[in-house]
Amino acid sequence: MAKPAILTVDDDPEVLQAVSRDLRHQYGDRFRIVRADSGITALDVVQQLKLRNEPVALFLVDQRMPQMGGVEFLERAKSIFPDAKRALLTAYADTDAAIKSINSAKLDYYLLKPWNPPEERLYPVLNDLLDDWLAGFRPRFEGIRVIGNRWSPFSHQVKDFLARNQVPFKWLDVELEPDAEKLVEYAQADCRQQLPLVLFPDGSRLIQPSNLEIAAKIGLQTQAERPFYDLAIVGAGPAGLAAAVYGASEGLSTVLIEREAPGGQAGTSSRIENYLGFPVGLSGSDLARRGVTQARRFGVEILTPQVVTGVRLEDPYRVLQLADGSEISCHALLVATGVSYRWLKVPGAEKLTGAGIYYGAAMTEAIACTNEEVYLVGGANSAGQAAMHFSKYASKVIMLVRGESLASSMSQYLIDQIAATENIKVCTGCSVVEVKGEEHLEAIAIANANTGQTETVSARSLFIFIGASPKTDWLDGVVQRDAQGFIITGPDLIIHNGKSPRGWSLERSPFLLETNIPGIFAAGDVRYGSIKRVASGVGEGSIAIQFVHRYLSNV
Repeated sequence: MAKPAILTVDDDPEVLQAVSRDLRHQYGDRFRIVRADSGITALDVVQQLKLRNEPVALFLVDQRMPQMGGVEFLERAKSIFPDAKRALLTAYADTDAAIKSINSAKLDYYLLKPWNPPEERLYPVLNDLLDDWLAGFRPRFEGIRVIGNRWSPFSHQVKDFLARNQVPFKWLDVELEPDAEKLVEYAQADCRQQLPLVLFPDGSRLIQPSNLEIAAKIGLQTQAERPFYDLAIVGAGPAGLAAAVYGASEGLSTVLIEREAPGGQAGTSSRIENYLGFPVGLSGSDLARRGVTQARRFGVEILTPQVVTGVRLEDPYRVLQLADGSEISCHALLVATGVSYRWLKVPGAEKLTGAGIYYGAAMTEAIACTNEEVYLVGGANSAGQAAMHFSKYASKVIMLVRGESLASSMSQYLIDQIAATENIKVCTGCSVVEVKGEEHLEAIAIANANTGQTETVSARSLFIFIGASPKTDWLDGVVQRDAQGFIITGPDLIIHNGKSPRGWSLERSPFLLETNIPGIFAAGDVRYGSIKRVASGVGEGSIAIQFVHRYLSNV
């Protein structure tokens, strides 16, 4: 934790040096001694300390200074650090001003110059003030602070990126937090046009940053350390993480490339309760954290956020093209990019995405939904897990399910939990047909197939879990896919073609998880015919490594 600051201000260089020396001698081991030679300079220093989230314990300020006197400075500094103790250094002639400032600037004490010897005339007073301050001091959050508006898509993007990459941060809503607007002002940003503002512990800041800018600032690896690897894995969901662990642990130089955050769609799950070995369940973020730690322990390079835009074949190499223009070569490539939730295609939805409409669980929005009604669209496990999570915060969670029941798409344990939770309501045969709002979501129109009626209700938060589609366009023209974009592998290649697949050049048939291009494999939800379960993805990721070894043995 950063030492609390003691700020001393005096326009006389000799006096400033002397008081700083005495303060440092007595308190330097517990406090950081900061000095300024004018009230204006000191005010700027105070604002910078506030931006860095460093506490101020004491202001020790000279009264008679040009441009801004000590009392005026203390009055202005009080609004920035209201809990800091305030003491005035005065000459005998300024005693009246010091006494008057006890009320105007809420002065705690005034001391006369000179203060020698400090053991008798300075330290006893300051000791009492500092002890009193320490008694009420509560250490502040020292990590990243994100200042923004709840309804800003940019703010949601930053919060979601930090949360999914398990980077601790504090969220300050500029419309609700008294300090937030002041911090924006100190950072010389615009409350409406230049948010979110991201403040880092070292005092630096970013305004409306991209995920890549944040990644560079917090030390995530976005560039590969070398040009070639035995195995490149695209996608760091359960399948990709499992493959990385098994591949690296078995001696393959391995790079794992993820466009958003490790964990994939599973990483957003609030609670996975049917994963073997965790009888009380675990969160998706916890599973992702464990997987990342395990992979890094075996030497896997994890690049995030980084986007693969294409692949070309230069036998025996597979060359990945990245969004930043760089390339990575490998002998074997595993595609484990999973799937993404389909977008809600109704009037008004696109404009309000990130401003009340969210895809996936969006855990970062849960606290903001406290005591509100929350609507969820979808009836599979991910929707059920989210409903249970939001029920802890929202006054009511309404699940809008197009089907006749949850039984066909949701695990029984979740159905039982939902039925036992009083503030969750399941509306079957229901679908959203329109969303309304200007700057944020205000209402949704719900069509009920059972009654044939459409009802418009007020809503501030709508979370979407409708189906899933793979993002495999970057493989177009190289790897064979079905009409929805899922990657076809193994025996299914023959079934789809009735003969050897296009691009296949070997005498043997493709391995179980191998695509129509030798050495390119697919695992997890992105693969045609896969079972959409976390355990299945982990299993396929680990199995794929055995086929990678067999392929590499002949390269």
